[in-house]
Amino acid sequence: MSDPGKRSIGRKVSIGLAIALGILLVPGPFVVRTFVAQAFSTPSGSMMPTMLIGDYIFVSKFAYGYTHYSLPLSPPLFEGRIFGAEPERGDVVVFRLPRDDSVDYIKRLVGLPGDRVQMIGGVLYLNGTAVKHERIDDFVYDEDGRPMRAKRWRETLPNGVSYETLDLQDNGFLDNTPVYTVPPGHYFMLGDNRDNSTDSRVLSQVGYVPYDHLIGRATIIFYSADGAKVRTDRIGRSVH
Repeated sequence: MSDPGKRSIGRKVSIGLAIALGILLVPGPFVVRTFVAQAFSTPSGSMMPTMLIGDYIFVSKFAYGYTHYSLPLSPPLFEGRIFGAEPERGDVVVFRLPRDDSVDYIKRLVGLPGDRVQMIGGVLYLNGTAVKHERIDDFVYDEDGRPMRAKRWRETLPNGVSYETLDLQDNGFLDNTPVYTVPPGHYFMLGDNRDNSTDSRVLSQVGYVPYDHLIGRATIIFYSADGAKVRTDRIGRSVH
């Protein structure tokens, strides 16, 4: 009887060789989009101020390795992840929505497998400890031609990753939550615009995101526009 472990390794090697052969045979732009980087647009304000509506970003598809979701039309050719690498806390991640894997979402990864995640008074807690949360200048933005202001904070995760978040209202609907314990092989995602983001806090809509649903890590804004107006100051910005 053959060894199942050896069969599994052989299968991965075969798939890896098929991918390598595809890279050699398929035209360049298709290869780049499939295996290296893919362009995504930002359709909502859930990741403000990090990303604005109308930002176009490149997403590194090799950052975490490949699943069948990495391929155009997501054909179920194999299970699991090939050439996998673990995401890091604080990464801005494009992933397939667990309840509808035809939909792409983009959020910030804050919870790793086994973490206990909670929001208390709008402050993020990881494993019972409040994440560093510093008030900075208000964020000023345009909404339907009207200037708007939002409270802005700098949040710093335990691994040193630092970024800005928005607080649109005091005592928002998701400012106080139960404790979420992230299951093995899953991740917990939050939008930077905390009062305007449907994310892992809403278990019925997003919840915990499986590892094999991760598409890639957002890396750079390559184009940005507000209607017909190009935001030249945002082009070339790193996403972090």
